[in-house]
Formats: sequence, structure tokens, C-alpha cells
Amino acid sequence: MDVHWLTVTTDAPVLRASDADRDRVAAVLSEALATGRLTSVEHADRLDAAYTAKTVGELVPLTQDLPHVTSSHVPSVVERQTIDSKFSKVIRKGRWVASRHTRLSATFGALIVDLSDAVLPGREITLEADARFSKMIVRVPDNARVIDEGASMFGKRNVSGGSEDDGPLIRIVGRSMFSKVIVSRGVSDWNLR
Repeated sequence: MDVHWLTVTTDAPVLRASDADRDRVAAVLSEALATGRLTSVEHADRLDAAYTAKTVGELVPLTQDLPHVTSSHVPSVVERQTIDSKFSKVIRKGRWVASRHTRLSATFGALIVDLSDAVLPGREITLEADARFSKMIVRVPDNARVIDEGASMFGKRNVSGGSEDDGPLIRIVGRSMFSKVIVSRGVSDWNLR
């Protein structure tokens, strides 16, 4: 299957777009950004248009000027994954495919996860942040909205709710004990560089 599955026939433009349709277009746009075919501004504009599209006809122009890419070149959606740190420091950054539900686990260690360049699989992802005697730092995209539904015992959670933009929703759940969980935007307030 290729990404130009949006073949416009007489009836296709008025068909309602599904979340899966929007996610496929978002993956193609992310690939175009990563290969330099789109600027970050163009990517953001098209991504916003993709996630607000109501019909297939609105999705077609968003990838029409991009090269024919087969689905094997588009990052596949990962439903669940675990990033684990035990007695060590683990850093996940750069371009990687995030999952809809990611379990972050740190025990007597440090875990740093940077979502700013990650390919997000949809409009909402859940991070299950479980920390024991550890430090966990999550960097989110500037336009992300963050909801913290986690709990802390003898620790600290510092999560900024974030943006008014129509960016992805990142839901933080989980528990921390004797640990620090920080969710931030930008590089200035932590040492990811």
C-alpha cells in the first residue's frame, strides 16, 4: 500500500476522513520534514491541516507535491513500548517513532526522553511515568498540551500544562516515589545537549 491511497474519484473528496487516514498523512509529512522536503513551518501548517481535515478531499493536497513513498518508508505506528533504566542513565532523543502508550520506568537511575523530534503516532499519546529513587525528564514539543494525571510520594513532579496551540495532547500517568519527574519544553532548563 502506498501513501497516495487518496485517489480522488467523484465521490472520494466528500468521504469522511478517519483518524487512521490523518495519521498516515502525518507520517508522510514527518518523513518529508526529516528528509528536508518540507521546512518546519510548512510541516507544522500541513500537520495542523491534516488533523483538522474532515474529509478525504481535504487530505489529498497535503501530500500531493511530495514524492511517491511506499508505506515501508513511512514509520509504522507502535501501539506500546517500554523505555527502562535500572541503575543507569538512559537517553532517548533525535528522530524515533513514539508509541501511543509508552511506559517510562526508572529505578535508581536517570531517564531522559526527548519527544521534540520524535514521530508521534497521533493527536494523543500517553506516557506512563514510573520512577523509584530516580530522576526522569521528558521534553515535549513546544506546541504540545500536557495533562498530568500522575501521583508522587516523597518526590517532586514538575509538569507545565503548556500550549494553547492545537498541538498533540500528551497525557502523563504513573507514580513516582522518592523521585523527580520533570516535563519541559526547550533545552535551557536541562542537560540534554
